[in-house]
Amino acid sequence: MQITGAVLERSGAPRPYTESHPITIDELQLDPPGPDEVLVRIGAAGVCHSDLSVVNGDRPRPLPMLLGHEAAGTVVEIGDRVRDLAVGDTVVASFLPRCGECRECRTDGRVPCSRGSAANAEAELLGGGRRLSRGGEPVGHHLGVSGFATHAVVHRSSLVSVGEGVPYDVAALMGCAVLTGGGAVVNAARPEPGQSVVVVGLGGVGLAAILTALAHDDVQVIGVDMSPAKLESALGMGAHAVYTPDDAVAAGVMGDAVIEAAGSARAFETAVALTGVGGATVTVGLPRADAVAEISPLALVSGARSIVGSYLGSAVPSRDIPRFVEWWRAGRLPVERLISGRVPLSELNAAMDDLSDGTALRQIVTTD
Repeated sequence: MQITGAVLERSGAPRPYTESHPITIDELQLDPPGPDEVLVRIGAAGVCHSDLSVVNGDRPRPLPMLLGHEAAGTVVEIGDRVRDLAVGDTVVASFLPRCGECRECRTDGRVPCSRGSAANAEAELLGGGRRLSRGGEPVGHHLGVSGFATHAVVHRSSLVSVGEGVPYDVAALMGCAVLTGGGAVVNAARPEPGQSVVVVGLGGVGLAAILTALAHDDVQVIGVDMSPAKLESALGMGAHAVYTPDDAVAAGVMGDAVIEAAGSARAFETAVALTGVGGATVTVGLPRADAVAEISPLALVSGARSIVGSYLGSAVPSRDIPRFVEWWRAGRLPVERLISGRVPLSELNAAMDDLSDGTALRQIVTTD
């Protein structure tokens, strides 16, 4: 079938992207779903730093590539071997498919699936190959999803059904911002009553961590960022205190769990510095491959501190997305508050500029 999608033509183009136009909106051919795949009509997709990192060249991927990894929509067609989804279901896409068979998949979400990671690196689906083409030439899938489009063919393992009554924009955020930030809280930090959670980096993922920490009883939640607007956003969502990085260090802020969600070496160093005795630094940000941080090994040993890497929030999407949806239904997790704007596909270059400038949290892409 013919679809419309946002194709990244080249990485590392100069900014502003509204002038260099690395992303084009084009017509593509989408193959029918294979036996273990699903055709989804995209209802909403979020603009995330993982998209921007491909655009700006921080995380090189095979090009051309149809971007977008945080998406939700409606099942239109299912493959012959898909038995647990039906046409009309609302589904959330997860950007790391899990084969369920490799050694990594037996770690309860702690380690990314090796087969899924390999497929993502090759811009292919978990079952192998690509289902997208343009002018007879293959186009890559972004993290197994490619949600900046009218439709997507996705491997079954990349989808989670969320039942009725969940708006597409809320559902989309469950697949990355909430799964990553919220997952870091519930799966890696695991705060107990009376403890404190500090979040360094208050973009979409960091603020999702703030919201998820606030869903816990008797947990102090502190936000840290260089942007006054993002500090205000955290306060508006209920954070008990906010600081710039320097002010947090000067004030002696110490967290039982400190979640680094900025994806920079400096933010990681700040997160470690704010981790209290016996505490854990949970890092979910994705910095450049050549980024290097400097920390004190003595501080780790003498203070019995630990550092935990948490990819995709150490989550098992089929387990964690339904949990977060139930919290949303109960009013404990107001995900809508992460949405800072809505943009059509035609304005994706501008959306990437806004994200790069730090003026946006989660922009929702619509294909209408």
